[in-house]
Amino acid sequence: MVGAAGGRRRRRGTETGTDRVGASVAAVRLGGMDAATPPAASGAPAARDDADCVPWGEVWGQDAAVAALREAASDPASMTHAWLITGPPGSGRSTLAHAFAAALIAEPGDERTMRQVLAGTHPDLTALRTEGVIISIKDARSLVERSYFAPSLGRYRVIVMEDADRMAERTSNVLLKALEEPPERTVWILCAPSDADLLPTIRSRVRTLRLREPDVADVAELIVRRSGVDPAVAEQSARHAQRHIGMAQRLATDAAARARRDSMLRAVLAVRGVGDAVEVAGAIVAAATEDAKALTAERDEAERASLLRTLGIAEGAAIPPAVRSQLSALEDEQKRRSTRSLRDGIDRVLTDLESMFRDVLMLQFGRDTGLINRELEPDLRALAGAWAAERTLTVVDRIAVTRENLELNAAPALALESMLITVASGRIP
Repeated sequence: MVGAAGGRRRRRGTETGTDRVGASVAAVRLGGMDAATPPAASGAPAARDDADCVPWGEVWGQDAAVAALREAASDPASMTHAWLITGPPGSGRSTLAHAFAAALIAEPGDERTMRQVLAGTHPDLTALRTEGVIISIKDARSLVERSYFAPSLGRYRVIVMEDADRMAERTSNVLLKALEEPPERTVWILCAPSDADLLPTIRSRVRTLRLREPDVADVAELIVRRSGVDPAVAEQSARHAQRHIGMAQRLATDAAARARRDSMLRAVLAVRGVGDAVEVAGAIVAAATEDAKALTAERDEAERASLLRTLGIAEGAAIPPAVRSQLSALEDEQKRRSTRSLRDGIDRVLTDLESMFRDVLMLQFGRDTGLINRELEPDLRALAGAWAAERTLTVVDRIAVTRENLELNAAPALALESMLITVASGRIP
């Protein structure tokens, strides 16, 4: 895989009516996010005349990026056939990508068509987001094939790839020809955390647009406006999520998620030996597994029921041999989605642990402002006094190694146990 994609949540729609590539192309919902999650945003809403306009109303705090894309959509001289939108998780990459797609496809002022694009039901939009670990070559080839179709109704045909950093090298090579010689009225929009997550050959063929990182106060204000939660809870959630909009939203609106995070951090702080490491690692994996099941179980059942209805099979009836392969394909996709959800959950735990030991380092170097986990400050101060900074750096490095090992399909429990033993000993085992 070209780049890591830690701590990011991706959900794929199953609606009909949008160009879809295999099982991995989504009918993108409003603002490029799923119905269960508010559209990603970046920063507090700025006072500008387009703040509530279609299609830019869901894009927050990215005035410079919006201005550049609005100019490109309205002026062919400033238009580029391929774009790369980069920014940290939660900065609003997909939201901006779909807003830009709406502005490109629709005629200026045609709000009906813009809303159709934002809803993911316009025939000239093809959007790919993956719930697997990587984007397959098959899906990439199908995207390229769609890119050569002329627009059917709109001004442009737009191809949005939200998870471009999840392409392996040989998958990236599939896109090169399409990016080198695109049809006149086709526009590619790739999204990734940074341009370093893509091959140099891809980067050289796109125009990069970098998004700003939101402030904690901006994220908290946005969550209060959208969810009506207590400002103190919103601020804490934005801080704990490290300004990731989607994760901050979940923490702010889910007391159980906040409690699980606090319990996990305190458990890691209490690790003193191998036995503790094994126990805590098992608890983390179990919690992430249950969380993944909760996120996918209802959807899996609904997808299975929908497929059976489409095939004309009554509930509880025997499955004819002729259609078993279709059910098997669906089950395989659901397993891949579950694996991805589990990995993302564990990766989020690693991100939280990084934030905690980052706080310890700050205290060790005499900095007590800007702590992410202020609620744990007494415990963190005690740890900062008991450990040398070198030991804390060793733990931080080991967390990064654990993330890399998980990307290489290491067993989650074993990888976490190894990391937590480092926490207990200060040495890489």
